[in-house]
Order: sequence, then structure tokens, then C-alpha cells
Amino acid sequence: MNDNGNIRLLTLENDMRVRAFFSLLEDLSSRVEKIRDNNKPSLDAERYYTDKELAVKLKVSRRSLQDYRNNGILPYTQVGRKILYRASDIEGVLMDGYKEAYRLKNT
Repeated sequence: MNDNGNIRLLTLENDMRVRAFFSLLEDLSSRVEKIRDNNKPSLDAERYYTDKELAVKLKVSRRSLQDYRNNGILPYTQVGRKILYRASDIEGVLMDGYKEAYRLKNT
């Protein structure tokens, strides 16, 4: 309330406290996003992908991943009914594929 008994609306434009609050809120939000982006859930200090995550990352269907597993192309770990792919194994398979393609191209 101001001096004459009217209620004053607090907005970004007319109150420094509101501006400071939103500034701190934006800073907190960006910090949370950074933590979320850098957080790598791990098991044995290794990052694992689920079927869904890996399918998105490789831009293939989950059915294709099943075929790759069945044909021994992709190494995986099964925990109960959950299939997990170790990130370092997937990177290794991809690098081997790149090396093979490069070798074939240059022979």
C-alpha cells in the first residue's frame, strides 16, 4: 500500500525487488539446466543408454537395435528385463565402423 491507501502493483518495471527476484530465478534455472545436462547417471563409473535413448541417439528404431543385438553387432547388458548399452562400447563399435569404411574407401 502506498501513502494514500491505494494498493501498488509490484512489477518488473516499478520494483527493484521483483527484478532482483526474477534475475536470481533465471540464474538458478540456468544452473539447474547445466547440472541436468552434465549429469550422467552411471553404473561402475560408466554411462549406460536405454533402448529408447540409444535409438534416438543413433536415429534408428528400437526394433533395429534388437536386430543389432541378435546379430552380435551391439554389445549390451541385461539387468532383469532391462537392456542397457555401455556408452564406451557403443562408441567403440561406431569407431570400428568408421575405420572399416575409411579402409574400404581408400583401397
